[in-house]
Amino acid sequence: MEHEDFDEFVAARWVPLFRLAYLLTADAEAAEDLLQTAMERTFARWPTVVRAEAPEAHVRRLLVDAVIADHRRGARPREWLRAMGPKRAVPAEKEEEDAARGHLLLWPLVCALPERQRAALVLRYYEDLSESDAAAVLGWSVRTVRSEAHDAMRALRRGLAATSTEAVDG
Repeated sequence: MEHEDFDEFVAARWVPLFRLAYLLTADAEAAEDLLQTAMERTFARWPTVVRAEAPEAHVRRLLVDAVIADHRRGARPREWLRAMGPKRAVPAEKEEEDAARGHLLLWPLVCALPERQRAALVLRYYEDLSESDAAAVLGWSVRTVRSEAHDAMRALRRGLAATSTEAVDG
């Protein structure tokens, strides 16, 4: 019975959790590995995780902790940050074209953020968590989440300003 609950959880939450893993790693293969490992660890503790009634929060925490720990150990080479862009066709509508163009400019800048800033930014703005919910996932204070997200936004603004200056000069 417990295994069926876990299978249902995985089936229902794989896509949004994969999206989070991808946003944290900026690499589909790394995201797949990261999420698989987090799911294996969750399965090993499934009865405890289910009793706490927060399996998705548990997996989110595992994902974020693993990405930050990998960075501290220097485990991941930084080459995967280069040339990150969407793998879909650019839409035809004017607003969608502008959004796609913005994504092309912004995504490499998001990928280049330090892991802590990227984690705060992803949870706050991509996952649309409140500061307190993001703090709970990250195991940080609300103040730390606010500070890391602020620093990330400042870095993105600088990067966008530099990108638009290069486009004008180039």
